[in-house]
Amino acid sequence: MQFTSEQRLDDVVYEREFTLDEIPGILWTPASASAPVPLILLGHPPLGLRRMYPRLVARARQSAAEGFATATIELPGSGDRPRWPAAEQARADLRRAMEAGEPVSDEIVDALILPLVDKAVPEWQAALDALLSLPEIGGPVGYSGGVISIGIRLAVVEPRIVAAGLFAGSFVPRAMFEEARQVTIPLHVLLQWDDEGNDRQAALDLFDAFSSEEKSLHANMGGHTGVPQFAGDAAARFFTRHLK
Repeated sequence: MQFTSEQRLDDVVYEREFTLDEIPGILWTPASASAPVPLILLGHPPLGLRRMYPRLVARARQSAAEGFATATIELPGSGDRPRWPAAEQARADLRRAMEAGEPVSDEIVDALILPLVDKAVPEWQAALDALLSLPEIGGPVGYSGGVISIGIRLAVVEPRIVAAGLFAGSFVPRAMFEEARQVTIPLHVLLQWDDEGNDRQAALDLFDAFSSEEKSLHANMGGHTGVPQFAGDAAARFFTRHLK
């Protein structure tokens, strides 16, 4: 891990950009921390870190105020990373189906999500290795956000992640339902009830599939980007319970 820039955004958080094996990432740490702090990995859709930055830094600021470090990495084929023709083709197929008002087929969802999960999860694990080696990061670790299938895979294969806040706002391949049944860590799942691009029933079925003894579903009215502020506050309380 090589840090490429550092700045203090305000009295709450330090921001450092880094690269890890040419993968860009950002680490935010509480400015007031005097001892190693827990870490939350910030998941996001494959739209590029620059485009997602305003939402990511808002989440990082809120987490820093609660005493957590947060970090994220650029997903494969996104932002400044090398083009991924297969992923671009899958996104184009998805756009065509949605613009035509056609159902999104299982084949499109599989092509869009499964290769992304297979590539991204080992990169998240490598980032976690590097982040936990820093003296200011002490664990435990949580995962927050989407793509929800990445969160599911990480919850299954990564024992260092002890709690997850998942956003049910992305397509989920049928194969991921089997993996969801292996998830046992505490879960806080956010669902926007009127999300125009999300299959609400599939999200409910996925929640039902999780095997966690502690799991809660928080459904709010509104579309994909209409998450109310109090939903973020509830997620912060969830991580405070499980990471502190």
